[in-house]
Amino acid sequence: MRLNYKVSVAALALLVVSGGAFAQVKKKPVTPSPKSRPTGVEQKHIVAAGLLPPDPEVIVGKLPNGLTYYVRKNAEPKSRAELYLVNKVGSVLETDDQQGLAHFTEHMAFNGTRDFPKNDMVSYLQKSGVKFGADLNAYTSFDETVYQLPLPTDSVDVFEKGFNILANWASYVTFDPKEIDSERGVVLGEKLANGKNAQERLSNQTYPVLLNNSRYAQRIPIGKEEILKTFKPETIKSFYHDWYRPDLQAVIAVGDFDPARVVELIKRNFSSLQNPANEKPRTVYNVPPTPGTVVKIATDKEFPYTLAEIIVKHPQTSIKNTADLMQSIRVQLFNQMLNDRISELTQKPTPPFVYGQSSYGPFIGKQDAFTTIAVSKSGGLETAIKAAVAETERVRHFGFTLTELERAKQTALTGIDNAYRERDKTRSANFVGEYQQNFLNGDAFAGISYVYNFYVNNINKITLAELNGMAGKFVSDQNRVIIVEAPESEKDKLPNEKTILDWIANAGKGVTAYVDNTSDKPLLDQLPKAGNITETKVDSLIGITTFTLSNGVKVVLKPTKFKNDQVLINGYSFGGTSLASDDDYTSAELAGGIIRASGIADFTQIQLNKILSAKNVSVSPYISDVAQGITANTTPKDFETAMQLIYLYFTQPRKDADVWQANISQTNALLANRGLNPGSVFQDTVSATLNNRNFREMVVTPERLNKANLDKAYAFYKDRFSDASSFVFTFVGNFDVAVLKPYIEAYLASLPSTNRKETYKNLNIVPPAGQITKTVNKGIGEKGTMQMVFNGAYDYNDLNNIQIDALEEILQIRLLDRLREKDGGAYAPGVRASYKKIPNSRYSITISFTCLPADIDRLAADTQDEINKLKQSGALQADIDKFVAEEARSTQVQLKENIFWAGYLGASAQNQEDPDAILHHVSNLSNITTGSTKDAANKYLSGTNLIKFIWLPEKK
Repeated sequence: MRLNYKVSVAALALLVVSGGAFAQVKKKPVTPSPKSRPTGVEQKHIVAAGLLPPDPEVIVGKLPNGLTYYVRKNAEPKSRAELYLVNKVGSVLETDDQQGLAHFTEHMAFNGTRDFPKNDMVSYLQKSGVKFGADLNAYTSFDETVYQLPLPTDSVDVFEKGFNILANWASYVTFDPKEIDSERGVVLGEKLANGKNAQERLSNQTYPVLLNNSRYAQRIPIGKEEILKTFKPETIKSFYHDWYRPDLQAVIAVGDFDPARVVELIKRNFSSLQNPANEKPRTVYNVPPTPGTVVKIATDKEFPYTLAEIIVKHPQTSIKNTADLMQSIRVQLFNQMLNDRISELTQKPTPPFVYGQSSYGPFIGKQDAFTTIAVSKSGGLETAIKAAVAETERVRHFGFTLTELERAKQTALTGIDNAYRERDKTRSANFVGEYQQNFLNGDAFAGISYVYNFYVNNINKITLAELNGMAGKFVSDQNRVIIVEAPESEKDKLPNEKTILDWIANAGKGVTAYVDNTSDKPLLDQLPKAGNITETKVDSLIGITTFTLSNGVKVVLKPTKFKNDQVLINGYSFGGTSLASDDDYTSAELAGGIIRASGIADFTQIQLNKILSAKNVSVSPYISDVAQGITANTTPKDFETAMQLIYLYFTQPRKDADVWQANISQTNALLANRGLNPGSVFQDTVSATLNNRNFREMVVTPERLNKANLDKAYAFYKDRFSDASSFVFTFVGNFDVAVLKPYIEAYLASLPSTNRKETYKNLNIVPPAGQITKTVNKGIGEKGTMQMVFNGAYDYNDLNNIQIDALEEILQIRLLDRLREKDGGAYAPGVRASYKKIPNSRYSITISFTCLPADIDRLAADTQDEINKLKQSGALQADIDKFVAEEARSTQVQLKENIFWAGYLGASAQNQEDPDAILHHVSNLSNITTGSTKDAANKYLSGTNLIKFIWLPEKK
């Protein structure tokens, strides 16, 4: 289960401002046929003048008991649907003795209802191919609780049962006292897993200030530990009775189904639900304004950064009419232009902050906020604050430039155009959020056709003067909160309240107008001399064509119709940093990232971003430990631009000393206090042990970082991309192979080729053999973590891979049942299996859990007991059936996704596997048997090579 609140003020601000005012613009408006358009209450949409019209593809209705429903037919993914139950019920409604019970109620919905006793619901859905956690899930926030149920629609029984499940959540949770007592440990385990750390302790200090001691500050969704341990069943039943009622609930159904039939199912399952007599009014809480400015300085022993946040709160706005939509576009443009300027500062040789951002957007407690964040280097808080604030002040004094505005408009139009082009290929899950917001907050859901046309027809009416005036409206010294979070070791060096206010007040003094440094040169002055295609092979089974080019490059093409406007490109060649000497390794490791940030040819990265602002294209070179390559995402329209960029990253990478120095400076800043974070110390120990303390696989040290050299990094990059003869490129997306041919010949067949026949060097960096235990005592939080890593040599092939995948999922099911549900104490035990063929064939299975320190040994013994049962008897057939159903369902979806094919074809080429093998994957699942899981457990979980990592608090 998820708690949808932010324990980090910084995380809250980052999430909020990144969303934009109209982030859910991913619609598929197609006029419904008359046969499928219901009559009656669903059609009673009264659109007042100026109000945004509802999307005609959505059936919205309300039952006599007050329950609202939203139904939309959508074909992607095929034979799938997203069902949601949305409740206007959250932690803000809890009484003093109910703190934490909104979230606890969410948990209990999976632990016994009228029609699904105990864990029967989860088990039933798993057998139907729905994975608990990844698919089936829920979250609780301050103001809402939302249940998520993705289902197949090609099984009528399973799909129709889904509405019965939603109704059981809505009104028929049983709250068996034994199940409540069993779930206490799970919820306390979730509180433990997500808390007892620096961020929780800092949040406890800052939330009362940020939320002005309001109801929100007093009702953090996870609740109070003493209440979770001791509340009586009648207390949680009272909460459920008062607030889980149809007039506060909505059902959302989007998917590949007959909408009229779905409306029938909703009416059948929900019409009998009743509101309680003398129902309580659903109070709408808010955060009262803070007169003037409040400053809060919070420190913690384990917090590794110093950051400042300036939050100016405003009344919440929603998007209901055309004026609201117009303003949301202005905000979108304002945020983009301001943050483009801030990001440019990070490319200075000595950047003023490690990270900075300023944006206006939704906040918490019925508020919006203009939030400025600056993460400083050690001792550089003044510089960071002043630099971040100065950019807003620069806008206030001098405004934006016309070229910035035009560029931002083009970027916005490109984004909305892309959404419009994909309107019939949009995944069902992408529609849910806007219907949810309509129910919770009254936001409109006009649909992509309307919004697209509104953008096209109105964005150019937005003037520079309007944008330039927004900073003055957003910035204020009223209802403002300033928060500084820092390591406790920095406490004596931190400024007082007056000093911080002086810094902010003086940040804009002496600023000058922004200069928009652009370039109107073409990416390429002249086209390269084209090569040619020397061989063509066609694989009709999976629909791929393979070209061999005159310079040795191989190109694998798979045209699809899964997306209307997407082409994914991936290219690789073996070598990577494995070919760098130990002395040059750090420089080589930095090379790919530095070139990505430096631009190409004569264009800085800042100029390149501006040139590409109106295009749907992203191209990134990389260098890994065993390969170098290029990844790209583009559209048919901008395909040639992507190809030109690929050509230039091979032939004209740019060396930028300022970017290099900025990168070194920022990385050093992040490393400075890394040791304060217990989690980082633990993970560094894990990494060092698993890689036999080989420095190539460990976090870089300041000493190695400062010895790195730009000239060496640039030379290594140039060398890795100087010979394209062994490169393999894959193209997946909406294209015609014949149309791509001339571009491939012009930009790939012309790449330099020396035919040197290189490959990676196997450095044999593998875990040490035998049984090892490493214990880390670090941190003041009273919690512990265990990681058990089984590993060894591996015979890499599809049949073995399926067996180890099955072992991973079956063990996950068993440990969730044992460690979470039965024994309690570990909220989210995890099992992760991985296997690889390159550079040497290895496997690892990692089992991890977090719990109270006193429970480590008990839960480790329980884990080993479950492993022993698998080794002795194999898996239960019921668990095998769950894995097979989940894997078959997920494979059916993946086979219709470009991103899957891009990764799969690349991996098949690298591992020299037959790509047609994917056609047998689902049928090969029949090889999973009780006997095969027993053999797999004995082979891969033998314990011969087992490393245990234990993280405990510092010894007192």
